[in-house]
Amino acid sequence: MTDPVSILNDPFINKGTAFTEAEREELGLNGLLPAKVQALQEQVDQTYAQFQSKVSNLEKRLFLMEIFNTNHVLFYKLFSQHVVEFMPIVYDPTIADTIENYSELFVEPQGAAFLDINHPENIQSTLKNAANGRDIKLLVVSDGEGILGIGDWGVQGVDIAVGKLMVYTVAAGIDPSTVLAVVIDAGTNNEKLLKDPMYLGNKFNRVRGDKYYDFIDKFVNHAESLFPNLYLHWEDFGRSNASNILNSYKDKIATFNDDIQGTGIVVLAGVLGALKISGQKLTDQTYMSFGAGTAGMGIVKQLHEEMVEQGLSDEEAKKHFFLVDKQGLLFDDDPDLTPEQKPFAAKRSDFKNANQLTNLQAAVEAVHPTILVGTSTHPNSFTEEIVKDMSGYTERPIIFPISNPTKLAEAKAEDVLKWSNGKALIGTGVPVDDIEYEGNAYQIGQANNALIYPGLGFGAIAAQSKLLTPEMISAAAHSLGGIVDTTKVGAAVLPPVSKLADFSRTVAVAVAKKAVEQGLNRQPIDDVEKAVDDLKWEPKY
Repeated sequence: MTDPVSILNDPFINKGTAFTEAEREELGLNGLLPAKVQALQEQVDQTYAQFQSKVSNLEKRLFLMEIFNTNHVLFYKLFSQHVVEFMPIVYDPTIADTIENYSELFVEPQGAAFLDINHPENIQSTLKNAANGRDIKLLVVSDGEGILGIGDWGVQGVDIAVGKLMVYTVAAGIDPSTVLAVVIDAGTNNEKLLKDPMYLGNKFNRVRGDKYYDFIDKFVNHAESLFPNLYLHWEDFGRSNASNILNSYKDKIATFNDDIQGTGIVVLAGVLGALKISGQKLTDQTYMSFGAGTAGMGIVKQLHEEMVEQGLSDEEAKKHFFLVDKQGLLFDDDPDLTPEQKPFAAKRSDFKNANQLTNLQAAVEAVHPTILVGTSTHPNSFTEEIVKDMSGYTERPIIFPISNPTKLAEAKAEDVLKWSNGKALIGTGVPVDDIEYEGNAYQIGQANNALIYPGLGFGAIAAQSKLLTPEMISAAAHSLGGIVDTTKVGAAVLPPVSKLADFSRTVAVAVAKKAVEQGLNRQPIDDVEKAVDDLKWEPKY
């Protein structure tokens, strides 16, 4: 018989006070729990009341993590009934606080796998130990270098992987027993952490080059060998590594980088939703990216691919994009351009005043973009002058200040709406309450990757797809961008988080169908929708 205390400490099988009298007798739990046997909903109601007694969002998140660590069914049942309220607590923006204070707050590892760059010989055993015999279908892995908008947090970035997996389960229904969070501890360049006596990770500067990439390669090979039906999700890697890693494996395995592809897909979906409202064509738009790092270039790449899909040549499509970074508008003769930036940098000869385009406002005045997306983490950079300028030459400017957390957003949605006289079609990176403007309630779409990556991954897993292809990604964006109510004044460009489970299924079905259409499914699938629905896990005892 399994040790009774082990049962109560195993979040995959623990029911707490919901164990029946017969189960308590059979499992040796008599006397280890209060006498009352509760139904799951009673537990949910009681736990929610306890949650409400917490004062700060950080307190609330720590409380929810206690529930997660002891009872997965209770946690996910509770989460599913309060998705809108819990999303910013469980994930962004509150998760930034727990990441920054992870070592000080550490109680237990939450079932994650910790891989040490200095011990590649331990990769296989670590993954085996963390999986503990479970059939792992999804890994979320981070090295913590590019966390949200807050930078390098080393091993403390494990929280981002754990949080991502929670959203996969509550949004799409992936069985939590089939997922695993992984952190690669390759050091950190965060001086605060290096000097912090409580920091739990490796205290040396980040390992770069061949040693790092050899370690990544060993990790991928071991993961694929141990978990043959794996979908591998990369999260919050630094600018210098993210694209290299994705490009190394995207044509070999089913893999996905949320910062490069996820942000790109959800912004594409938001743009498609905005264009559905305005009645305009994507191929008629001029796109400006303020911020040309991993996220910014991922979005540009995604929209460029969509323009090509809609009939433009590769070169024609590139002419619709302009990049602005800290030095201003990026030109093709800049020796510091990254490989991702080079194809989209402007020709200096096209601008008579090129040397003066050293800030965002000057670039907007010179280029006249109809779409402006911010991934810069420079707060308040979308000024009143810029918004009014855009509103003067395009009827429905598409303006997405999506940097997060809130304190790093390029503008407040309320200001953008007011400065544009209600004309702007807005997407933000953080949740925003409805805005009352001239007698109408304007809903603001959140360009939250959670709108897309759970359904995308779930669809690929349901289809047992060998790869994640551009066509599957495009199908996901179109399925999400199509859920917009164009008849309503103030309609959001993206569907609300409150319907996360519903449209995650829509996305999953679209992705799985495309995988089967492309012949990527490992096993025959006669009914794609049934395959998706059969895989879905429900939180119940």
